[in-house]
Amino acid sequence: MAGELAPSPVLSDALVILGAAGIVIPVFARFRITPIIGFILIGVAVGPFGLGSLVERVPWLTHITITNPEVLAPFAEFGIVLLLFAIGLELSFNRLWQLRKLVFGLGALELLIIGSSLALLFGLSGTLAWPGALALGFALAFSSTAMVLPISGTRTPVGRAALSMLLFEDIMIVPIIFLLGALAPNAQAEGWEGLFTTLWQGGLVVTVLLVVGRVALPRLFAQAARTKSPELFLAASLLVVIGASLATAITGLSPIVGALIAGLLIAETEYHTEVELIMEPFKGLALGVFLITVGMSINLVEIGAQIGTLAVAVVGVLVFKAIVTGILLRLMGARRGTAAETGVMMASPSETTLIVLAAATSALVIDQETARFWQTVTAIGLTVTPLLARLGAVIARKVDGSPTDLEDDGDEPRTIIVGGGRVGRLVADMMRVHAQPYVMIDSNPDLILEAKRDGYRAVFGDAVRGDALARLGVESAPAVVLTMDEPVLAQRLVTKLRREYPELLIVARARDPDHAAALYRAGASHAVPETLEASLQLSEAVLVDIGVAMGPVIASIHAKRDEYREQLEREGGLSEKPRLRTRTSTAG
Repeated sequence: MAGELAPSPVLSDALVILGAAGIVIPVFARFRITPIIGFILIGVAVGPFGLGSLVERVPWLTHITITNPEVLAPFAEFGIVLLLFAIGLELSFNRLWQLRKLVFGLGALELLIIGSSLALLFGLSGTLAWPGALALGFALAFSSTAMVLPISGTRTPVGRAALSMLLFEDIMIVPIIFLLGALAPNAQAEGWEGLFTTLWQGGLVVTVLLVVGRVALPRLFAQAARTKSPELFLAASLLVVIGASLATAITGLSPIVGALIAGLLIAETEYHTEVELIMEPFKGLALGVFLITVGMSINLVEIGAQIGTLAVAVVGVLVFKAIVTGILLRLMGARRGTAAETGVMMASPSETTLIVLAAATSALVIDQETARFWQTVTAIGLTVTPLLARLGAVIARKVDGSPTDLEDDGDEPRTIIVGGGRVGRLVADMMRVHAQPYVMIDSNPDLILEAKRDGYRAVFGDAVRGDALARLGVESAPAVVLTMDEPVLAQRLVTKLRREYPELLIVARARDPDHAAALYRAGASHAVPETLEASLQLSEAVLVDIGVAMGPVIASIHAKRDEYREQLEREGGLSEKPRLRTRTSTAG
């Protein structure tokens, strides 16, 4: 009877994971430390080389350890799939096309130079035969999508450079694994034949996904939205990402290719923001599982026994990759700070390294002992990636003279202007004319340095990520003005601000009337379309110049502006919904 009532191993493992998430996220957020390190440390503690090694002597530890680490592997893979899906939601086909030179130029050079250089080193040193040297060299050349992009984002210069290289690496996973099959003893012909089959079948599946997705996805999500059921919307989102991933995986391509395509297709619809919000908790938890599996692979006893050799290997890989990546970025025209920060952040090996090492071991081109050593090197590299990101940011500020993140000593309530470009400066100018306090924030250090030199009150920071706006006092700000020319980013930030600060006055720049309506739906107090304002100013100029009195012209312009604003509010579904127009301010 007692055996029947005992909790199943699956439930016990689920309890450990959820308990780890409940502890790690709030505790590390309290000290402003990335939870990535926390999840890895939890994995070390609850894994087979931590408390799990004591289960036989202390049986009750079974309830706070992972009893079957292999069971978590599919969930860890799902976390990577959801991450690529989220990246796709942040992109668009137009933006991806703009990155093509970086992806196939910078990305190809980075992988080829680092992989071939390391392979040459291992081959000439006699450590490995040439097939094994090639496998290990290219395995270590990969960088971690799961670790780097959540830290860097995709909107900053560092994030764009990292995204370009990581996208090319993700594309090259399948050819490299098939190449290992071709290098395996007595398997050359089958390996090349399998590669060609995968390429044409994968290309066909990707084409079908692109064509069918453009037609079917808007209708699918429109139907889900009409039901007003969050559960159905979530089910539709999971159906799309899992279906696309399975479609590419069946042909032999990586499932993350399908996930990225699914995200790109949904990003082209008006439902992308809702999909992103509803999938965010699942992505975070699934990535947490992946990070726990990384920690579980770290054997502290083994590390202690080989500490000297491991330290040399880890430092050697990190330094070499950082230098090569940094030099390539400088040759491609990147700033010194961007090159340095990206190089250091991309220096660690990847979760893909573990996959390639496993494939190389199966193909008998790398022996088990060598693979296990470099798996430990990879796990250590993944663990220190957040620290590398911090180090890279410090080095970037040193070599580039970039302003310190959020260096601002003001504590008075002031309007926050997000974006330091032409429009943001104009808003700041008008604030100064009327003696209203303000602060400008932008993630482009060049814009901030220039703005500071010109006398603007400006700070460096990413308004979308972390608590940047909270540290600038958004809870007491009279208003937040969004001036950036990035529709997806603006809509996401409006949604976040409205959710966290229901009474905040949010004024947003819109690209066109459709974007303005979307911003109103997201919670903007005012959305100002550029096309509308340009038309009104043209009308004012021509009417005055042909002899119409200035007073009636200005009055008619104001009337027409109000008319269009009401129309946009109706299109945004806000005609019957009261919304805050002003906010009492203690400033000025």
